[in-house]
Amino acid sequence: MSYTLREYTPADEASWLRCRVLSFLGTAYYDDVDRAKPPIPAPGLELVAVDGAGTVVAIMDTAVDTARATIDTVAVHPDHQQRGLGRALLQRTRAEVRERGAATLDAWTRDDPGTLAWYRAMGFAESDHYLHVYAHRCTAPGEPDRAILTPRPGLRLMGAFLHAKLEDEARLRAEFSRVHVCRRFSMTA
Repeated sequence: MSYTLREYTPADEASWLRCRVLSFLGTAYYDDVDRAKPPIPAPGLELVAVDGAGTVVAIMDTAVDTARATIDTVAVHPDHQQRGLGRALLQRTRAEVRERGAATLDAWTRDDPGTLAWYRAMGFAESDHYLHVYAHRCTAPGEPDRAILTPRPGLRLMGAFLHAKLEDEARLRAEFSRVHVCRRFSMTA
């Protein structure tokens, strides 16, 4: 199968999202799902690899900030992995960010053995670390309460999934951009 590497266009969004979700599914980023492609600030670089039908099968989005560029998203659709697409996107990214004045190309990722091996094989050197901490009631019923109700020096809340009473809907909609009414449906068994 032949592939074409090119810049992302808005018409790619649906297949870009599918590619990202499916490639992240088997990784520690399995829950990092977006309904729209996150913007990359100018003068960023948004590259895709497309198959013969024009479907996005690999992506690499990179933010460029003067002397430093940071890969925001790299993903290869599971059906197209192990074909050199990630390497090809990385080579083009490196050339283009150098042209834009970046001396360093960074990438942050979680602790997936395959992902870590890929970055090392591509020539990246590991340096800084910090933790992503998730507290979820399905993992352990008391985790969310321990995470936000117990003082935790060194932990900075980056997101929360909360339940609230329906009578607080108007107040919460005024305070938060994403509020959904959760509805129960029942039927006779």
